[in-house]
Amino acid sequence: MYKFFIKPFLFLFSPEKAHHITLSLLKIILAIPGKKSVFRMLYQPKGDHLSKELFGLSFKNPVGLAAGFDKDGKHFQAMSHLGFGFIEIGTVTPKPQVGNPQPRLFRLPKDEALINRMGFNNEGVEALVERLKKGKPENVIIGGNIGKNKVTPNEQATQDYAYCFNALFPYVDYFVVNVSSPNTPGLRELQEKEPLTKLLGMLQVLNISTAAPKPILLKIAPDLTDEQLDDIIEIVAQTNIAGIIATNTTIDRSSLQTSSTKIEKIGNGGLSGQPVKSRATEVIQYLSQKSDGQLPIIAVGGIASAKDAQEKLDAGASLVQIYTGLVYEGPGLVRRICEGLTK
Repeated sequence: MYKFFIKPFLFLFSPEKAHHITLSLLKIILAIPGKKSVFRMLYQPKGDHLSKELFGLSFKNPVGLAAGFDKDGKHFQAMSHLGFGFIEIGTVTPKPQVGNPQPRLFRLPKDEALINRMGFNNEGVEALVERLKKGKPENVIIGGNIGKNKVTPNEQATQDYAYCFNALFPYVDYFVVNVSSPNTPGLRELQEKEPLTKLLGMLQVLNISTAAPKPILLKIAPDLTDEQLDDIIEIVAQTNIAGIIATNTTIDRSSLQTSSTKIEKIGNGGLSGQPVKSRATEVIQYLSQKSDGQLPIIAVGGIASAKDAQEKLDAGASLVQIYTGLVYEGPGLVRRICEGLTK
């Protein structure tokens, strides 16, 4: 039903408008008495045979919602009814920021892809904390993806990450350090060895000073060289963080079916969806092999079917995340992936 009726309707609107319409409708439907049980019947994967223990956490299934879908934690309660084993909220920054001017989100239907240059638009970490205080969905792991404000110079970035870490610590199950978005000027410079080691080391000092430290993961770009990936493995070992999320969006525009004229008109932004699938898998495989399979990895990038998810797991990932696949495949994707993995 999604592909034949709902998606054509949503694609009449701009991507950002369609996103808000979808989430508003979901909340309205779930507020109708009895609809939550219907959603569980339609979308929740059956059984606990896909449950996974990782980072000391218990995931009911290996399919998560990637960061960026619910930046402000306004929708994780509703999204939990779609069967996700875990939901990552953010990226959130210390202070609210509006992000880049609209339009800033674009569909590439021929490529089953999106280009975004959202720019960490969010209402700030304090607003997110207030929503999390109201409670989390049962049996769904919640991750907090943290970043820095655009106006914060890289030399002071550690302060922004520390502020978000401390504010969110009581309310999330794991953290993701985002230094790989291409839409905040200069942010990817923090992926370089020296500043990244300093940043992750600082967060780990804060983490181990608590009574119950939480997993910290690093989200990396697909555009890193092998040498940079080697540095990432070394930094993870040195700082003893829990693992990697591979990968964020790409700035590469090669091999797209969409016309170059349209791509040029869209301009800058991170590309997600099917065009990043192969590169994300390559990065996962490289990291896994170089670390002798000892580096826990969450895969994201071009996952729109059980086959795509299995490819990432075979490459060395332990869990997977989706975002763009939801836009093109609809809300039944989580259950279809879980059923396919079972088979």
